[in-house]
This record gives sequence, C-alpha cells and structure tokens, in this order.
Amino acid sequence: MFNFFKKNPTKDLEKRHKVLMQEAMSLQRNGDLKGYAAKLDEAEKVMDKIVELSNK
Repeated sequence: MFNFFKKNPTKDLEKRHKVLMQEAMSLQRNGDLKGYAAKLDEAEKVMDKIVELSNK
C-alpha cells in the first residue's frame, strides 16, 4: 500500500556508480593509473549489484 515511500536501491547505486566513474576519469587524467584501476574495479562491483537487483 505504501510502496511509494520506499527508496529505490538501484537509484542510489546508479548515483554511486556515476560518482565512481567520474573519480576514475579524474585519476586517469592525472596519471594515477593504479588509482584509476581501483576506482574502476569498485565501479564494476556497484554495476554488478545494480544488474543483480534489476533482475529480481
């Protein structure tokens, strides 16, 4: 009945993914490839969670 009060978890994860990708791009442009790889890996894990939740 009150499902419209619940937050959409995929929306929050998508925002997090976007922020991580922007941070990764910034690190790559500054020449920090190890930091870029770490942020990219974290962003991929978040994307996996998004896909998992959307398949339910």
